[in-house]
Parts: sequence; structure tokens; C-alpha cells
Amino acid sequence: MTSQKHTLNGASAAILAYLLWGLFPIYWKQLHGIAATELIAHRVVWSLVFVAALVSWTGAWAELKPALTSPKKLGLHLASGALLSVNWLTYVWGVNHDRVLETSLGYFLVPLCNIAMGRFLLHEHLHARQWWAVALAVGGVALQFQGVGGVPWVALIITVSWALYGYLRKQSPLSSLPGLTLETALLAPVAGTYLVFLAAHGGGALGHASAWQQAGVLSAGIVTAVPLLLFASGARRLPLGTLGVLQYIVPSIGFLIGAFVYHEPLTPLRLASFACIWIALAIYSSGHLRALTSKAA
Repeated sequence: MTSQKHTLNGASAAILAYLLWGLFPIYWKQLHGIAATELIAHRVVWSLVFVAALVSWTGAWAELKPALTSPKKLGLHLASGALLSVNWLTYVWGVNHDRVLETSLGYFLVPLCNIAMGRFLLHEHLHARQWWAVALAVGGVALQFQGVGGVPWVALIITVSWALYGYLRKQSPLSSLPGLTLETALLAPVAGTYLVFLAAHGGGALGHASAWQQAGVLSAGIVTAVPLLLFASGARRLPLGTLGVLQYIVPSIGFLIGAFVYHEPLTPLRLASFACIWIALAIYSSGHLRALTSKAA
């Protein structure tokens, strides 16, 4: 595969993942009333069922087996899996507690973390105009902090957990499907034990929630795994700086859903912040768009 095709495939996978994630608030809102901890436990268990079936179908066990005997690889994926569960839990809790706009703030911050890690950890180069774009985005995020009022803990936890998850996945030698399988397998014993505990004490959504919500819970594996596999595939093919540009898709959709679908307060400060971040995105991404255009030509 040529370098150009490799990059374009990565960009396509990442963009599709971000579009799907952007619509997640609508999905999780349908499961309102079920505890976030239970929803995350179901996400882990049913994601493992789904990806394990895919691994068997694609014959990817050969890639996964060596990792099972490598303490380094197990430790790496245990850490990335833990970060993933923290991110999932915080996000679902925020959405179902009417903080969709704050979750969007968290994902607005993630690209800045990716850019910083790409520059200072992986020594990726930024041009002068891109630094200016980053500065403008920081100003927009500062306005978001003012608009939220106080310390937006939901946003900060989402930011740190997801940025670090992306960084660790980039270090993994496993491709997206075996990597996600290993992460969910390491988390599944805890998640499964929690679900058994709930059922043993007469709780849990299965058998108690509405038929629609039970169907939503059971589909959590597919809903979760598909965009995550797309993201992992894109992350392995793209620089962190490019991921930083594309990731604005998620909070932009979340912002619009929070403001215009669920009618969360849309203050002038938040509108100003939104404008600053989109201008920053246009400036920062212009160099990448020109590069892709020149390669295509």
C-alpha cells in the first residue's frame, strides 16, 4: 500500500468514527434512567462478544496470541483499557445528566492535547500559522470554561483520558481489532462480575427496563466497537496532529445536539467559543488540506 493510500484510508476511517461518535448523545439519552456504571459494564461485555466474533471470523487470533504471553503488551492494553473505561463512564454520565455541552468541551480540548503530545512526545512539526491556530483554539476553550462556570470536571476527565488512550494505542503493535479485543477482555472480568452482582440482588436493566432500553443495552457492543475500531485503524495511520484536526467533528456535532436538540443553555460566551474554535480549525487544517490536494494532483 502506498503512503498516500495509507494516509487516505486512515483519514476515512477516523472521519467516519468521529461522525458516529458525534451522534452518541442521542443513543445514550434513550437509556436515561439506567446507571452509567451498569451501561459501561454492558458496553465492555457486549463489545468483547462482538469483537471476539470478528476476530474468529477474520482469523486474527494469530496476531493476538503473542500478546497474551507478553507482560509489556498486556500492561499497555490494561492501561489503555482502563483509560477507555474512565472515558466511557464520564461521557455517559455527563450526557445523561444534561451536560452534553460540557462533554463537547472535553472533546474540543482533546485535539489540543493531541497536538501537544505530537509536538513534545513524538516531535511532530508545526508551522507558525498552526501555532497561531492552536493559540486561538486555546482562547476559545478559555471562553468555554467561563461559559460552563466553575471547573468543568466532566470535560477535563474526558480530555485527559481520551488523549492518553489515543497516545497509548499509537504505541501498540496490535492492529485495531486484536487491540480492542485484548482491552475489553482485560476489563470484562470486572464488568461481568458487576453485572452478575446486580442481577443477584434483583437489579439491572435486563428484565426490568423497557423493551426498547433492553434492546439498546444489548446493542451496546456493536454501537461501541464499530467507531472504536475505525478510530484505532485511523490512529495507527495518521499523525497525532492530523487526528487533532479531525477530532473537532465530535464536539461540533455534540455542541449542536446539546444546544438545539436538548436545549441546554447556549450563552453568548459559548457561541463566541464555538466561533473561535472553528476559525482555529480552519487555519490549522488548511496546511493539511493543501498537502492532500497537492498529493492528489
